[in-house]
Parts: sequence; C-alpha cells; structure tokens
Amino acid sequence: METRHRVWLTLVTALAPATWGSTYLVTAKWLPPDRPLLAGALRALPAGLLLLAATRVLPRRSWWWRALVLGTLNMGAFLALLYVAAYRLPGGVAATVISVQPLIVALLAVPLLGERLPRRRLLAGTAGVLGVALLVLNSRAELDPVGVAAGLGAAGCMSVGVVLTQRWKRPDGVPLLAFTGWQLTAGGLVLAPLALIFEGLPATLSAGNVGGFAYLSLIGAAATFPLWIRGISQLSAPVVSFLGLLSPVVASLLGVAVLAQTFTGWQTLGFAIVLASVFAGQLPSRLPTDRPAAAAAPLGAPRRPQSSGTSRSSA
Repeated sequence: METRHRVWLTLVTALAPATWGSTYLVTAKWLPPDRPLLAGALRALPAGLLLLAATRVLPRRSWWWRALVLGTLNMGAFLALLYVAAYRLPGGVAATVISVQPLIVALLAVPLLGERLPRRRLLAGTAGVLGVALLVLNSRAELDPVGVAAGLGAAGCMSVGVVLTQRWKRPDGVPLLAFTGWQLTAGGLVLAPLALIFEGLPATLSAGNVGGFAYLSLIGAAATFPLWIRGISQLSAPVVSFLGLLSPVVASLLGVAVLAQTFTGWQTLGFAIVLASVFAGQLPSRLPTDRPAAAAAPLGAPRRPQSSGTSRSSA
C-alpha cells in the first residue's frame, strides 16, 4: 500500500475511536440511568436500519450467519458490555480496562490471521494500558467487579470481531455501508429483546435523553463504524486496534473542555505515553508474514502459501 494512502486511511480510521471517546460523557450526562442494554440497542439498531435503507443490499448465503456473528461481537455484545462498564465504573476505570484490546488483538492475530507477534507490538500495547491508566485513573477510582468483568468482556468481543472481520473480508461487490448496516442491525436485533425483557422502557424520556440516543446512533454508529470497518479491511488488525487508544484520550480532553477538569503532571505523562503507543502501533513490521493479506480465507478453509511478491489490500 502506498505510504500516502496508508497515512490518509489511518487518519480517517482514527476518527471513529476519537469520536467514541465522547461515549462516557454522553452516557453520564444525557442517557437514562441503568439502561445499558437499551443504550446499546438504540445505538446500533436505528443506525443499522438507516444504512440498510440507504443501500438496499442484504446478505447472501453464508453471510447471513457471519453477519450475525460479527454484529453480535462488534456491535451487540460489545456495546452492551461497554455500557455496563460505563454505568458501573468511573469513565477512567472503564477506559483503562478496555484499553487491553490491542494486546488481545495482537495475540489473536497469530492463530487466526497467521501474523507474527513482534516484541515491539507487545511493548507498545503494554505501554498503552499504562498510559491510559496514568491519563484517566485517580486515587478515588472504585473497582466494581461486575464493571471490570464487563469492560474485559467488551474488549474481548471487539477484539475477536476485529480479527474475524479481517479474516472473512467484505464480500466482493457489497458496499461498505451495507456491510456495516448488516452488523449494526444484527447487533441491535440481538439486544432489543433483551433490553425489553430485563430493563423495560423508561417511563419518560427527556429531550436530553432523546438527543443523547440520537447522537450515539447517528454519529457514534452510522457515521463512524463504516470508517472503522474500512480501516480493518485495508490495514492490519493489530495496527487498527491501537487506534482505539485514542478513545480515552478524547474522553479526557472532553473532561477538561466540558467538565472543567485539569491535567496533573501524571496525566500529561500518560497522555504522551498513549500517543507514543498509538504511533508505535502504526509502524509496519519488517517481516513479510506480518500482513493481513496472508489469511483472508474463511475459518476452516485451506491456506494458500504466501507469495514473495507485494501483497494487495482489499477493496
């Protein structure tokens, strides 16, 4: 891939996790309390239906169940567990727990994508978790076991979803918005009945509640998940996962801008470490086997030997 195009694609992909950094603030200030399943369903389902209505392309053959799997991992389970963590933990604790995602993706990419695991990537992922902890944690942070488990579960679900999205690839001829719409709709349909059964609908919704749901669905899902999925399709999955560390960075900056919070010296150090980790995670490996094109076949399909020529990124 041409360097200039790679840089442009990385910057555009980074817009998604940067935007998701507002999730904690919007959840705390504008969403109804104690409705994590409802929050996830109303973020995913309207956005998915909107994209499907715009593209009018439905899955075919094996992509019905693949879309359900990816939608559940990338959208349904991830969003539900993310909101459980956001409701039960301070935003800093939740962000720190979820920041282990680059390490999980790097480990999963070895058996599922045939990639190598450079020491640099492990060090960068570990430094990223440390940097997020310095950036967002404080001495009054409380560790709720359910919230911590939910945060780890969210990181795990998204990690598996990222790797499988790259392994299975978007079908030829399917628009990016349709591919994203399949997953958002599937994830929303999984969450909607669970939300109605276990949480029910709020008795009333304020204008702030409606605005919060609309923002997270239109901006936090319909506008940003396509950017994220395109990045996964054309860049290495571990490389893309490091961009997720931008989410707690933006969350902290919003705290300063909106909530009049201030940065301590330790937080400034954490900020620098996170940005350095993100940069290190973008550096291409010198090893030819550390490329996503080597393992695009479906699970269970025979692998073709890697050629020594230049690999091509997917469309």
